[in-house]
Amino acid sequence: MPKSSFVDFKAVKAAITMEQVLAQYGLTDKFKRSRDSLSGPCPIHKGSNPTQFRVSLSKNIWNCFSECHGGGNVLDFIARMENVSIHAAAVKAIEWFRLDPDSLNGRSDKDREPEASAGKSTSKEKAGSQKVVTDPAKILPNKPLKFRLDKLDQGHPYLRERGLTSDTIKEFGIGFCDKGMMAGRIAIPISNAEGAVVAYVGRLLENPTDDTPKYKFPPGFLKTLELFNLHRAIKEPQEVPLVIVEGFFDCMKLHQYGCRKVIALMGSWLDENQRELIRKHFNARTQIILALGEDKAGRAAREIMAHQLARICFVKVQEFKAPDAQPENLTPDEVQKLVGGVL
Repeated sequence: MPKSSFVDFKAVKAAITMEQVLAQYGLTDKFKRSRDSLSGPCPIHKGSNPTQFRVSLSKNIWNCFSECHGGGNVLDFIARMENVSIHAAAVKAIEWFRLDPDSLNGRSDKDREPEASAGKSTSKEKAGSQKVVTDPAKILPNKPLKFRLDKLDQGHPYLRERGLTSDTIKEFGIGFCDKGMMAGRIAIPISNAEGAVVAYVGRLLENPTDDTPKYKFPPGFLKTLELFNLHRAIKEPQEVPLVIVEGFFDCMKLHQYGCRKVIALMGSWLDENQRELIRKHFNARTQIILALGEDKAGRAAREIMAHQLARICFVKVQEFKAPDAQPENLTPDEVQKLVGGVL
């Protein structure tokens, strides 16, 4: 967070996307993607019409065509959601996304001339405050946790209902949590590429019937900076295809059936930071298999993701015959077939 009250709004807007902000609010599952846009019910006035709120991905702006009667940029959206000023919205964005203050400010506090000395802002000062940052501000990484949830109930019936074996449960370190922020949920540790645990996410035992999120992420954690199971996948042989799925349980079930080079997006889209992780840890010889769910979100996302990833390496899109089919429901034989029998 900046040491002074000065915030370069243009730099903050350049550093984050509406996709990231929607993910911060846990709203991504409510939106449908169509090439350059996202559409869904308006989260500002709590609407229900699935087409009343639209996001332009290329322009990084939003519009509500219903009760809000207007739109704006990422900071306008946060300000409306939080009922705060633009300045307060920018400060929240800096805290949420852990933006580097030094790269956000056009000039440092030491270099800027104090307003009191001139009685008004100088032209030089104005130039500094209006500086446009062409490169996105550096986003600080998720910090490794200094604690572990080591008293989770790994024998909870829910885990067996999802088809996980004791070995898989133990390897991924998951279990039912009965206290703390994840109380009443299955706690799932998320590791960075180096294998350090950076967060725990909590999964409800039942699918919610209201606005309660199915998955609970801790405040300040940026899931767009991580790929679930990446630290294991990067250790697998080059000739084995990399399978990309959406959810945690998709990933754990495929891993259980021998497909260990599998990563989960933790959502239904591939963020730019996640694409960079794939580019960094894999190369043009890597074959990627997109195995997203056969639901509206999965079908809408896979065409876009395939186009994005094709710039990195060869991509194959896996389609499932059954409506609403999910990778976690595949049999061991079907998993072998998915990766071409190389396991």
